[in-house]
Amino acid sequence: MPSLFRFLLILLLLGLTGFGLVYALGTYVKPATRPMSQDVPLKNLEPPKEPAKP
Repeated sequence: MPSLFRFLLILLLLGLTGFGLVYALGTYVKPATRPMSQDVPLKNLEPPKEPAKP
């Protein structure tokens, strides 16, 4: 039984460590923002042509 408790304790510590790392990254690391633009071809803005009705 002690090996089961040791295994669960190790899993708990690994989970808490992972959670702490994710929390720290989300809290303390700020992404660098910059303006972004992208050209869109005009052919992509045209509505699709309806198929010919038989």
